[in-house]
Amino acid sequence: MLKVYEYAKCSTCVKALKFLDSKKVTYQKLPIAEKAPSQTELKKMLSALKERGGSLKNLFNTSGLVYKEMKLSEKLPSMTEAEALKLLSENGKLVKRPFVLGDDVALVGFKEDEWKKVF
Repeated sequence: MLKVYEYAKCSTCVKALKFLDSKKVTYQKLPIAEKAPSQTELKKMLSALKERGGSLKNLFNTSGLVYKEMKLSEKLPSMTEAEALKLLSENGKLVKRPFVLGDDVALVGFKEDEWKKVF
């Protein structure tokens, strides 16, 4: 089952869910602010991101208030991967969304062109 971690007030998440609905994709919607992805899920996503040239920073909602309040732009470069993943797993508002994981799907953020290749 495809898991979609989303935030209901996020316009990007709304667009992503409409896209999935238009493609008749079955998914489980999870509220990211209440239930952050697990460290295992974050590791799987990070691995997929690295395969596509991404990095740990791509998992973070860098425009979010919590990210800015915690001054993570300054702290992230010196954090270990384990520390960063633990932090993300404890606070869903830090995670870039939508965060979509399935057996052979790992997407973070919504870029329609990328999603069309997958769905």
